[in-house]
Amino acid sequence: MGFVPKLLNMYFFETPLKWRVKIMMRALWTAGSGMKAQQFSVDVISNNLSNVNTTSYKKERAEFKDLLYETLNRASVMDGEGRPVNLQVGHGSSIVATAKNFGTGNLEKTDNPLDFAIDGDGFFVVLGPKGDLAYTRDGNFKLSVSDDGNKLTTSDGYPVLDDAGTEIYIDVDIDKLIVSDYGELSYTDETGVVVPLGQTIGVVKFSNRQGLESIGSNFYASNSASGEAIADNEMGTVSNVRQYFIESSNVQVVEEMVKLIVAQRAYEVNSKAVQTADDMLGMANNLKR
Repeated sequence: MGFVPKLLNMYFFETPLKWRVKIMMRALWTAGSGMKAQQFSVDVISNNLSNVNTTSYKKERAEFKDLLYETLNRASVMDGEGRPVNLQVGHGSSIVATAKNFGTGNLEKTDNPLDFAIDGDGFFVVLGPKGDLAYTRDGNFKLSVSDDGNKLTTSDGYPVLDDAGTEIYIDVDIDKLIVSDYGELSYTDETGVVVPLGQTIGVVKFSNRQGLESIGSNFYASNSASGEAIADNEMGTVSNVRQYFIESSNVQVVEEMVKLIVAQRAYEVNSKAVQTADDMLGMANNLKR
């Protein structure tokens, strides 16, 4: 028997069984956690790419953390003697959060007077189907005809609210509709005079936008992490409402493709580590005295 196999044989069989199993299995679980983390990263990137043409979509980024460390020998120096560094081994990585990038996407010019984009950090306020409030940056609005008048709604028919929390009705020719930078609604009458409609599109902000929960259909829901909605003019720089514009997705396809390649390679490397650990286990199991 050669020197190296003999050394491995002595190490493996002279190590207590519980430590033998722990040492040989650690690499499998560590690399496995890396594969799971990278798979989740690919899921996030795929969602970004699938929403590259979604109005006002905000791209996401997977955030990782390292897992528990096992300290085999702790650093300790007294009177100039001892170990100056720790001897530790980690147990892999895990997903800790998905962070949204709320950077403003490109503002695309349209010919629709009911298209609005927010230039700033604000959100439109929408009344959900169960009477709950939802928030969106998708200003591709429509008019819904009702007995009370023409109501301003989202594409799904949910009412858009004004700064007082009431539904917005526009019973004028929409081609003559004027919306100021602050969301004030007015129209031009037959004589060319601008007449206020007495309502302002509601725009709000949040202390922690990252805490908002995505609920689909370009909507966000507030919670204790995001804080309550705050009127736009009461916090930071005032946002501007741009009529005849919509905000495009802020996803950069080339950037996401590069991230996808990196995640794929990281997944591949972790799978190689699993295979290597399995081969080492096989070699150890075949050792003889």
